Amino acid sequence: MTTRRIVAAAIGVSAILAAPTAAHADPAPKQLEKSYLKAYAKADKAGAEPGRNIVADGVRKHGETRDATAREVGRSLGVLQRMTAPAPATTGSTAGGSLDAIAACESGGNPSAVDASGTYRGKYQFDQQTWQSVGGSGDPAAAPEAEQDARAAQLYSQRGTQAWPVCGR
Repeated sequence: MTTRRIVAAAIGVSAILAAPTAAHADPAPKQLEKSYLKAYAKADKAGAEPGRNIVADGVRKHGETRDATAREVGRSLGVLQRMTAPAPATTGSTAGGSLDAIAACESGGNPSAVDASGTYRGKYQFDQQTWQSVGGSGDPAAAPEAEQDARAAQLYSQRGTQAWPVCGR
């Protein structure tokens, strides 16, 4: 091997060793960690057996332990929230009373409704952040109507009509 190739190989190896890996490049923000720890405690208290706490104990891979990335914490947070969310009904609409009125006002009761901007979706016109805050994943307008009813009921129990400032009056 020539000197030039040896130097090039050494430079390549040192560049690889010096570069941060994707797994270590994105540590979880403190607010995300707080949300995760709260959801973990709730799941544990509910007896849902949430498994390893990746914020407190880290992530194990190939016998090594490292801090969890923001993406890993976010994905695990969604799982924890779904573990403690009320189970959606299997068929039909389960909304009642005020929620029926809210759905009629928001979307005409259409579970696949999408507003003109594309921001508000589904029977209760959830935005993505609110949908995820009650354990929803994916597109609210693509979720079964019963799941939308259950998520809306959960949101209603948390915030009352505040989540629907126009139709909740």
